[in-house]
Amino acid sequence: MPFPPAVGSEPGRDRNVAPFDLWQRESPVRSHIAMAYDQQLADEVRARIGSRSGLTEREMFGGIAFMVNGNMAVGVSGNELMVRVGKEAHDEAVARPGAHDFDMSGRPMRGWLKVGADGLSTDADLQSWIDQGLAHAGDLPPK
Repeated sequence: MPFPPAVGSEPGRDRNVAPFDLWQRESPVRSHIAMAYDQQLADEVRARIGSRSGLTEREMFGGIAFMVNGNMAVGVSGNELMVRVGKEAHDEAVARPGAHDFDMSGRPMRGWLKVGADGLSTDADLQSWIDQGLAHAGDLPPK
């Protein structure tokens, strides 16, 4: 089922829609595709972060990222939590249950992790990851 063009937009283009949504909108065949990230997990992260000075949200890495002064702290990609822990804390953090290297193009990014359901089984686990990401991002110079 095709969607009507947005009012005031160029034919076939809506500048107020995220690229994933635009891609999905332009092809009714792809209308069965799920969201790029787990909205429930993103809402849980958002609620736990609350309102903070310098906090923003941004779509990136095929998901959503929560930024502190322009630096990514945590995010959601697919059904996993993304966490920026820093290079110094990487080895210890990746050894925790459910954690694995963040790998976008065949080259793991040291200091960045993804955490699957095994590492998010309790509220304390999720909060711990969020706190670690926020602490690291808060220590970085603003962008």
